[in-house]
Amino acid sequence: MRNLVLSLGLICFSTLANAFEIEDRAVFGPDGSDQVLRIISTADISFFEPMIQSYLADNDVVRVDYTVASSSEVMRAVLNEQQPFDLAISSAMDLQTKLANDGMALPHASDLTQGLPNWAVWNEMVFAFTQEPAAFVISNAAFADLPVPENRQELINTLRQNPEIFEGRVGTYDIRSSGSGYLFATQDARASDTYWRLTEVMGTLDPQLYCCTSSMIDDVVSGDLAIVYNVLASYAEQREDSDAFTIILPSDFSIVMLRTMLIPTTSENPELAAEFLDFVLAQTFPDGNSPLLRSEVLDTASEESLHRIALGPGLLVYLDQFKSRNFIAEWESSILQE
Repeated sequence: MRNLVLSLGLICFSTLANAFEIEDRAVFGPDGSDQVLRIISTADISFFEPMIQSYLADNDVVRVDYTVASSSEVMRAVLNEQQPFDLAISSAMDLQTKLANDGMALPHASDLTQGLPNWAVWNEMVFAFTQEPAAFVISNAAFADLPVPENRQELINTLRQNPEIFEGRVGTYDIRSSGSGYLFATQDARASDTYWRLTEVMGTLDPQLYCCTSSMIDDVVSGDLAIVYNVLASYAEQREDSDAFTIILPSDFSIVMLRTMLIPTTSENPELAAEFLDFVLAQTFPDGNSPLLRSEVLDTASEESLHRIALGPGLLVYLDQFKSRNFIAEWESSILQE
């Protein structure tokens, strides 16, 4: 089976001039197939390739065209440009909910979806298939002589007391460009005022802002960063160089994101998309209730400390333009201190 991987970096999709920006693209399956499943996803190729290859093992006439983009660009491609993707996969639950709420998702019901737990589906349009917490990831070298922060207040104290170590070496999402980062930030702020105190402390240390978890972890491994905040633990767990860092779920509370799928109304192959969606759900909910694709570090956390983000219209609150502008302005005031 041919497997062609195209590393395109942050450039525009070659057939879509001046269109949404993509990060990577891979094509799996036979050349010339008339059954092509086009997926746009925030998940790295390495994260999702095993699922695709497993599907193709029993569907060897299907060709899967897999495009990686940030959650904001996924939203742009589907909502603004109405590109003909058959499946949209994103870690930004709020943006996925907005797509469905704005009439950009097709309903899908099957015996499999009917058996999902209530928290994993919304309006038969948005389907969750992972549970992934936001975590601290710290450089083992940078923290060799420092206490490991177990919660946000301890992290605040560590940053304040050691500016010479952390100046320019703290990383987090740029919530202006990262939909996932914005989701984590708004949920963090709703859960506790500690988020704003921590943001202000990070703002005094020339924090480095990123679009993506993978880039942040790369810089922890290289030594450029000492710590990153609110990154997806699932990405860190998959790294072969994980001996360079430690993943910490904060004990005060851990935001848990559900990665979701939906079938856009612009899909040219909605039946094929529904088939693949059911395949993913069958693999990730083997007992019909608990997702197989869940971060291992969740097993180390107490149930009381987990703050699972719920699917539904409540996620649309911070997508209101007025609230979004105010939230981002407050965040900029805290994180971008001169």
